[in-house]
Amino acid sequence: TGNGVKGESGASDDDLASDVLSHYSSASESASVLEEGTGEPVDDQTAQEETEDKLKQCIDNLMDKSAKTRLAALESLRGAFSSRLLYDFLMERRLTISDCLERSLRKGGGEEQAAAATVCAQLCVQLGGGDEGEEGFKILRPVLSTIMIDNGASVVARQSCARALGMCCYVSAAEDGEDLVKSMSHLESVFTASYPNREGALPIPKAGASGLHSAALHAWALLVTLCPASRLTMLHLPKLQACLESSDVNYRIAVGETIALLVELARDLDREFELEDSDTLCECLKGLATDGNKHRAKNDRRKQRSIFREVLHYIENEDFTEEKIRFGVEGIYIDSWMRRRVYDAFKEVLESGVRHHLQFNPLLRDIFGLGAPLILDASIKASKISRFEKHLFNSAAFKARTKIRNKVRDKRADVM
Repeated sequence: TGNGVKGESGASDDDLASDVLSHYSSASESASVLEEGTGEPVDDQTAQEETEDKLKQCIDNLMDKSAKTRLAALESLRGAFSSRLLYDFLMERRLTISDCLERSLRKGGGEEQAAAATVCAQLCVQLGGGDEGEEGFKILRPVLSTIMIDNGASVVARQSCARALGMCCYVSAAEDGEDLVKSMSHLESVFTASYPNREGALPIPKAGASGLHSAALHAWALLVTLCPASRLTMLHLPKLQACLESSDVNYRIAVGETIALLVELARDLDREFELEDSDTLCECLKGLATDGNKHRAKNDRRKQRSIFREVLHYIENEDFTEEKIRFGVEGIYIDSWMRRRVYDAFKEVLESGVRHHLQFNPLLRDIFGLGAPLILDASIKASKISRFEKHLFNSAAFKARTKIRNKVRDKRADVM
């Protein structure tokens, strides 16, 4: 339909966007959606078809001449991908959508690039890490990396590309490890710009740089969890320790969490692992855990203190503050820095939809060791889920990655 969309449907893009979103939230809450105006319940099939029609319209709009229309379409897809599983629908259209996303990344303005990158990450999570995801990632990885390392690109776009690169690579990198190594070195080239210079002084961050550095460091830390032992290096620890003095609270927190994760991974590999100069690190962590600096915002101080108390506890006593995430009648324990990094990464990409995906998406259920979905979402017919699972389990790439990710699993996924 191209650019004649508005005239034909008589609805503006904003209406379409809010329509798709409100439809999604209501459809996930209840199985039957009321037909507008009649008060009659619509059966699932009709609701599903209506939703798919709206999504098809959004996909058409990704090719529109107007940047505003494309952006509204991306925002609608973002809401839809977060709150529903659309495996079959997307399998048939993944190449079209990938092409559109690639075009938005290459040619769109900063806001459009940022939105497209987020949808790339969600698309990978929707497709579930099989061969198709791998094939899509091969095409999108270079584009995401190019924008992320381009100092002339919009900071918002670079930050979104960093996050997407981490998630897409975690879910869809090929077995050979080449994509993983390349993605990690590109991410390193971004956040190491925050490292101290030869004299030991930290660079003065440019506007928006701290957000970009945080996103790149978090994405890198997510990928570190996939690294084989031979590639795990502690070379970053001294430099990261220096970055605990950064002027940006969120970056300090990202650095603290990454230090804890690296130490945890090192201890997992070697029970005798000793941190070099751990006294200096612990002194620094104590300072951050008790920071009463009045010129910092109160909330920032509170958030910083609580996270650094946890990091300090972990470094000193290997003690991790366990957290339970509940969804439906189930729950998972976040009981290590590794599981926290993986869960937080999915939460960043899926936002409020993360619990829905934990309940129904076989990819997340596999990563967190939950087994097959307990309750089938009304919008996912039993036959579809078995088809999806067959597809996943038949995929060699998926099996291989499951082995690598086994470390993230914990048999204590439980049902309440």
